[in-house]
Amino acid sequence: MKLVTFDDGRVGRVDGERVVELDCPDMRTYFERGGDVGETGREHALGDVALRAPIVPKKLIHTAGNFREHHEESKQVGWSHPVLPWICFLQNVDAIVGPDEPVVYPEGLTKELDYELELAVVIGKAGSYFSPEEAADYVAGYVIFNDITARDIQREEMKSGVFGFCKAIDTFCPLGPWIVTPDEVPDPRDLTMELRVNGVPRQRSHSGNMSVTIPEILSHYSPMGFSAGDVLSTGTVSGVAGFSPDAASLYLRPGDVIEAEIERIGVLRNPVVASSDAR
Repeated sequence: MKLVTFDDGRVGRVDGERVVELDCPDMRTYFERGGDVGETGREHALGDVALRAPIVPKKLIHTAGNFREHHEESKQVGWSHPVLPWICFLQNVDAIVGPDEPVVYPEGLTKELDYELELAVVIGKAGSYFSPEEAADYVAGYVIFNDITARDIQREEMKSGVFGFCKAIDTFCPLGPWIVTPDEVPDPRDLTMELRVNGVPRQRSHSGNMSVTIPEILSHYSPMGFSAGDVLSTGTVSGVAGFSPDAASLYLRPGDVIEAEIERIGVLRNPVVASSDAR
């Protein structure tokens, strides 16, 4: 099942080329009720609705370093601190945007705007301190996350060993296009992943390249305490602009279009616009 938020914040499930509207005020409420919601009786053509970010969670938990290939490519740039496994930080949920919504290029803040394709997990119920064996009970679905990053800001932040602002700027958190429930993703370790800029592949990988499993990741961070509808990212794959030998030519610019695609989930598309145009 594909769950969507659309138009003015209504919630629905995709049925072929139709959206069946569900009777709940927002997606977080859907998960807080354990999916026990009725239908309003209204249906809409999928092509006639505007998809929004499928959920705005209480917490969006970044995890990083789970793909060894990204850890290895980070060594090329000689940063003061490496991208190690089990990095964790929280995202500014006000920075979330949905499919086809613009990523705003803040010219006064950065000249090194980068992309990071990530598979993210939606938590279906509250819980804490659970084992990897219990983790499957907490997975409500999967969603694509594009972790937009200002590398020049990150490079300065990394000198203190922490970073956050570089990824938390308004519109830097594209999420979507919908939440796909586990019945449609039987093996999250068997998904091809690709990010394109203006149709040209930049990141290509496979979720099987993750050096730890999703249940291990969920269990490891469960002492933070999950709420229904929280989102946890699983880290990016190799191929980001900032760790390339020719980074300057690959950074995002206004006018670019980013397409983040994960098999069985879909394509999350976002244009990049200048801040002057966004205003």
